[in-house]
Amino acid sequence: MIRKSTLNRTLKFMLTLCGVWPGVPCIVLCRICWIITVIFILFCHYRYFLTHIHSAELMDLMDCMSSFFAYAKVIIKFLVFWINQRKFVEILAMIREDWNDCDNGDVISIRETERKAKISDRITNAIVTLHTTTIVAYCIGIILADVDVTQATEIPLLNKLEIPFNISTQRMYRFVLIIEFVFMLFYGWAAGITNSLLLTLILHTAGQIDIIRSWLLQLVPRKEENKRIPYHIITSKIIRKHQKIISFSENIESLYSYIALLQFISNTIMICSLAFVIVTAIGSPNALEQILKSLLFYTITNLEAFIFCFAGEYLSSKSKEIGVAAYNCAWYDLKSKDSRILLFIILRSQKQLTLTVGKMMNLSLETFTSIMNASGSYLSVLLTMQ
Repeated sequence: MIRKSTLNRTLKFMLTLCGVWPGVPCIVLCRICWIITVIFILFCHYRYFLTHIHSAELMDLMDCMSSFFAYAKVIIKFLVFWINQRKFVEILAMIREDWNDCDNGDVISIRETERKAKISDRITNAIVTLHTTTIVAYCIGIILADVDVTQATEIPLLNKLEIPFNISTQRMYRFVLIIEFVFMLFYGWAAGITNSLLLTLILHTAGQIDIIRSWLLQLVPRKEENKRIPYHIITSKIIRKHQKIISFSENIESLYSYIALLQFISNTIMICSLAFVIVTAIGSPNALEQILKSLLFYTITNLEAFIFCFAGEYLSSKSKEIGVAAYNCAWYDLKSKDSRILLFIILRSQKQLTLTVGKMMNLSLETFTSIMNASGSYLSVLLTMQ
């Protein structure tokens, strides 16, 4: 087999760039660069908010707040990954073991593992493309605008920033815009990659669950089949694989639980802020530009919340299938002492695999509904305050 991992080259490259991929020589340098740039950008957001809190429109303050949370969210995600580096290394080792098991000639393992890897590749490429499109749409209006630095009272930047130096020439202004655009592009990719990684890990788990389901359905051979692998060998293989899946999902939960809590809080605020910007932009002189600028950003934020909630829902529903497959196999053709083993598999599968929001509540589509309801409630309050 040529491929040896569910994570494709795009994921590996971006995780290396973010200082997350283990064993890279420049990992410390990457982390320092991320921390310095994020602190500087957040400081500029803070300066803008303080200097414009009494003079700017509420829409501009909400725009500043949403981009502030977007940058803060990315660096906090990285901090969680850096702190839990050992868990991530264990996850990569388990993935490597699962792919090595495919080399033993098991057709089912090869088919299911490769199928989920191809799906995760498409998702990763789609998420990176969508985030790139969002950043370009967010910035293109200001980049193409003909701004005279010498006459403008307030120089427009891509984000609502108050930078700690003066921009006196047109060349310097263009240079600042290019640097800001590059930073936004990298941060957009970083935000998308962490979400794509979660879906990739969940899809890999689902592929391993499908392998167990296939083994269980073939546990009892048909009467016309002469060859059969000894029953105790198959059941021990199923139990080992099931235990590995449980350990794998627990590592994902440890890695993403507090990131999910961050997502739950920040996405509620960001969805509310961006929706407020879009709604209040209607009827203004630059309504089309403002709506196009914020609409994809709003879509990405909703998609990010949905990805986390869908991943938790998918993992829970998928874990139930092991018990269903054990019950649906031809256990009635087995000896009573052999069929008892299936009872333990069914009992263990009844404890669902879950992703939680900071160990407090399970991630599910119901959680996504709660986020949207809360955002809508806060939006109605802001509109009445306007």
